[in-house]
Amino acid sequence: MSSRSKRLGMSLLAGLALAGVAVTAMADDTLELSNSIYALSKPPEPQGGEWDFWRFAVGAGVVSMPTFPGARDTKVEGLPILSAGYGRWFVGANPDAGSLVSAGAYLYHDDHWRAGVAVSYDFFEPRQESDDAHLRGLGDVKRTTHGEAFGVFTYDWFTARSSVISDIGGNQRGTVVTLDTMGTYEPTEQWSFSAGPGVTWGSSQYNRTFFGVDATQSARSGLAPYSLGSGVNEVRVSVGAAYRPTNHWVLGADITAAWLENDAGDSPIVQKKNQMSYGLIATYLFF
Repeated sequence: MSSRSKRLGMSLLAGLALAGVAVTAMADDTLELSNSIYALSKPPEPQGGEWDFWRFAVGAGVVSMPTFPGARDTKVEGLPILSAGYGRWFVGANPDAGSLVSAGAYLYHDDHWRAGVAVSYDFFEPRQESDDAHLRGLGDVKRTTHGEAFGVFTYDWFTARSSVISDIGGNQRGTVVTLDTMGTYEPTEQWSFSAGPGVTWGSSQYNRTFFGVDATQSARSGLAPYSLGSGVNEVRVSVGAAYRPTNHWVLGADITAAWLENDAGDSPIVQKKNQMSYGLIATYLFF
C-alpha cells in the first residue's frame, strides 16, 4: 500500500472510530444519538483507485445520556464500535452516515464533497414505558429501520454535514433533517480538538411520536393531551477530543449540550429542556 493510501486509510478509519465519540448528540434513539457522528479527524481524500482497499475498526466505549428525550435523569450504556468498508461500500459504524448500525455506499466523493445513501437500524431502544415512571401510559417507541441520504462538505479545518433520515420500517418514526458543523484544531499529529453547533428538524409524525400525547395516552398517563406539528425540535453544541498514541489506536471523548426547542420543548413529556450527554471510546484500526 502506498504512503498516500495508508494516510487515506488512517483518515477513513479514524473517522469510523470517532463515530462512537459523538454518539451522545441526542437521546431518543441510536439514529438521533448519532446525528453528530462524522469524522472529527481530517476526512478522506479518495482519488481514482486509491480508495479500493479494505478497512476495519473495532472498539468499545461508554456513554451517559438522558433516559429519554426530555428526561431529568440519565442512564449509562455500553457502546460497541464495529465497522468495515471497501471502496465506496461500508457496513457497521460510519461517521458520515451518522449511525452505529448501517450499510450503504458513497455515490460521489472528491477533495471537498462526499455524498451517499445508507440503511440503518436503531442500536438502543428509543423509549420504553419502564424507563421512567413519568412515561407510564405512553407506550413504547419501537426500534425501526431507516433510509438515509447524507452529504458532507470539508474545507481545511471546517466540516459541515447534513442528512435526511426517514423511517422505512413502518413504526411511526417519521423523518428528520439534520445539519451539523464542526471546526477542528490539530496542534500535533496525535491530538485533535473539535467543536461546533447542530440543529434537527422533525416531521409532524416524528415530533408526535416522541413529544405528543394523544387522547388514549392522556387517559392512561394523566398527562394533558398535546399535539404538535413539524419543526425544529433541537439545537446543540458538541465538543470533542481525540488522541492517537499509535497509528492503530484512537482514544476519544465527547460532550454534547442540547436544548429541546419550540413545541417539542413545551411538551408535557419533557421534564428538562437542557440535555447533557458524555462519551468515552477506544478503537483499534486495521488497514
